[in-house]
Amino acid sequence: MTEDRRNNKVLLIYTGGTIGMGKNPTTGALEPLDFNHLVSNLPEMKYLETGVDVYQFAHPIDSSDMSPLIWAQLVETIADKYDQYDGFVILHGTDTMAYTASALAYMLENLTKPVILTGSQLPIGQLRTDGKENLVTSIELAAAHHPDGHAMVPEVCIYFSGKLLRGNRATKQSSDGFNAFDTFNYPPLCDAGVNFTYHDHHILQPDFTHPMTPHTVMDTNIAIFSLFPGIQEHTVRHVLTAPELRGIVMRSFGNGNAPQQRWLIELLKEASNRGVTIVNISQCVRGSVEMARYDTGYQLKDAGVISGYDSTVEAAATKLMFLQAMYSDPQQIRYYMNHSIAGEITV
Repeated sequence: MTEDRRNNKVLLIYTGGTIGMGKNPTTGALEPLDFNHLVSNLPEMKYLETGVDVYQFAHPIDSSDMSPLIWAQLVETIADKYDQYDGFVILHGTDTMAYTASALAYMLENLTKPVILTGSQLPIGQLRTDGKENLVTSIELAAAHHPDGHAMVPEVCIYFSGKLLRGNRATKQSSDGFNAFDTFNYPPLCDAGVNFTYHDHHILQPDFTHPMTPHTVMDTNIAIFSLFPGIQEHTVRHVLTAPELRGIVMRSFGNGNAPQQRWLIELLKEASNRGVTIVNISQCVRGSVEMARYDTGYQLKDAGVISGYDSTVEAAATKLMFLQAMYSDPQQIRYYMNHSIAGEITV
């Protein structure tokens, strides 16, 4: 298939989440509905200029139960149907959406079509739902293309509340606001108001002459931990000496600083020498790690800790999983952690 041959169809993949839930009449609790039935009863869908097919997981899940096995299932579904659709919209619960978007950005190598994750804070059947706008706009964005047929936004993205965001830059910022996501260290790819305003110079450009390469294996032998005043040696030792551990996302202070405790530096150095990749990201939602700025950061660098620059915790964790599955050599993993492979960091 050549890139300028359009299918005029988008595949809607429903994994679960609030958007497709309804109230159990007995308990009052939210539970998943048949999304095919739900979509067929949305009057807005008939005004779309693109066709929409629905693929529903046999057992919709709460996004708290999202896992690398389900990421692999999503990758396989997209790869299997890649030539049949112009873009893909994944309906997903908000709690782990940024993890899934980050993982898919790496697992769908050289992506040439939009993969847009969206959902809602209120079920789509409720009066004040944000789900209808999020769903309809995501479908329109997934179908949008240049005159030559190439997709406007050939990336893994999150769409919420008028903003199309790079998936591996996004973080959930609100548990109950309609503007649930933001990319604090990267501008939106598109503002969806009365018109779509694309910011082309911020959008990734793949090699349209090469195919998309799917990856389905992730190595989850990683840990994420935050530094805090009063952190104890025995706790950190238990984490850093776990025999299966291959990678750590360490959330440090400010520009990448840590307590000047000799035991902490020694434990980090021992783990690094053992082949564990330790990535330093900031606990701040905005800004970047600069380990040479203060002496405390420089000591971490000297212990073998590498900078995660302006990465989110979701992007750093899933990138480690991806690279550990690809490479056995820690030096290769560290090299790629310090380079942008899917637009996830500014180096």
